[in-house]
Amino acid sequence: MAAVSARLTPVQVLKQSPESATPKIGFPKTLGFPTTVPGLISKPKNSEATRLVVSANSVVDDSTSSLADSAPSTTRRKVRRHSISVFVGDESGMINRIAGVFARRGYNIESLAVGLNKDKALFTIVVSGTERVLKQVMEQLQKLVNVLKVEDISKEPQVERELMLIKINADPVYRAEVMWLVDIFRARIVDISENSLTIEVTGDPGKMVAVQRNLSKFGIKEIARTGKIALRREKMGESAPFWRYSAASYPDLEGSMPADISVGKGKRTLNGESNTSVRGDVYPVEPTDDFPLTQVLDAHWGVLDDEDTSGLRSHTLSMLVNDSPGVLNIVTGVFARRGYNIQSLAVGHAEVEGLSRITTVVPGTDESISKLVQQLYKLVDLHEVRDLTHLPFAERELMLIKIAVNAAARRDVLDIASIFRAKAVDVSDHTITLELTGDLHKMVALQRLLEPYGICEVARTGRVAMVRESGVDSRYLRGYSYPV
Repeated sequence: MAAVSARLTPVQVLKQSPESATPKIGFPKTLGFPTTVPGLISKPKNSEATRLVVSANSVVDDSTSSLADSAPSTTRRKVRRHSISVFVGDESGMINRIAGVFARRGYNIESLAVGLNKDKALFTIVVSGTERVLKQVMEQLQKLVNVLKVEDISKEPQVERELMLIKINADPVYRAEVMWLVDIFRARIVDISENSLTIEVTGDPGKMVAVQRNLSKFGIKEIARTGKIALRREKMGESAPFWRYSAASYPDLEGSMPADISVGKGKRTLNGESNTSVRGDVYPVEPTDDFPLTQVLDAHWGVLDDEDTSGLRSHTLSMLVNDSPGVLNIVTGVFARRGYNIQSLAVGHAEVEGLSRITTVVPGTDESISKLVQQLYKLVDLHEVRDLTHLPFAERELMLIKIAVNAAARRDVLDIASIFRAKAVDVSDHTITLELTGDLHKMVALQRLLEPYGICEVARTGRVAMVRESGVDSRYLRGYSYPV
């Protein structure tokens, strides 16, 4: 049987073109097909194989371009915690409007501290998000009426503090260990009963977590926390924001100062006759010629007297709510719709995970506040609300205050601070920042004594309160009605 031979021509790889020499993804593929099929057709021996070059360049170009376009979207922007400072003119419903800006965008406010002056308020808000979206939120806040200044101070060196009241179970057997932990964390005991202790702690958020973790083994009954407040750490030299403000109070800032110059400058500052430029102040307020200077940084926060003949007084409410976006906006909306002006507000995590505690001070009569509490109980996200006004309770506030001083006046300021048990947390060549905790009287007294030296900045938390298990009411121990 004669054999029909079919000789296959060896496949030769075509030379790649410069465009396809270095493709991004894939490679050119050459497929060889013989022209003679064994046993069927005879072709010349030197016949060449047909070549089919399948190039993936077009597919590669399309895919790489789509990948390049989607690269920025796959690389998500970094989410970080931001501290936003908002300085506003105080009016009814302002807290609700500010909280609504965050609620409409799905942001959950981690902490909120509101410190009120006579007619203005400073909000310190902590929220997590990307820088681009937070910038848009700040632009929306700036559009609100009576919002004077919005600033993100997260990236700058700052003094940050929180205040926490924590009530724990403390049997006499473990009380020595509890006191040892209190001393380590530089905390203070504010109330003692037979089976419980109420502790006051101040510090940064990391310290708060450490204290809570170490005291959890004894059993935590209740936690009331303020939001975080922050002030910039003052720079050294003439580039500092408050250099011009301090230089106006102390013309010889770099030289030696006579003993009586601080007193003289203080008198001119209090009387409003000083030529201090308000441009050095972070608060964008109107010139001091239009209104008294005390309206900007006055130590009085408009608290009502208990002896008001109309029955109007400040009521302290403690609320336990769900820790979810929009809850603060819903709660403050109840106050805003009824025309209540919130004098103080502190929001922080509660003793149970997933819950937050809101402590607020609202002026009103007993009857009107009782109706307000009934309306609050109708909210789905609210678990508990208590009016602590007629109960013996421990209350605390936290204040950071920056004073304009030079080397000669610094000793006097530190002596005043030691009397009030205030701590110096930041010092520059022309300012000093103090941290103070206590009740309203203590805040008012210290601020009034420091006004002659020149107050640069004030950041305050709201009031946090907790019922005294011991039943001791300090209002009757003082011998006068509270507050004054």
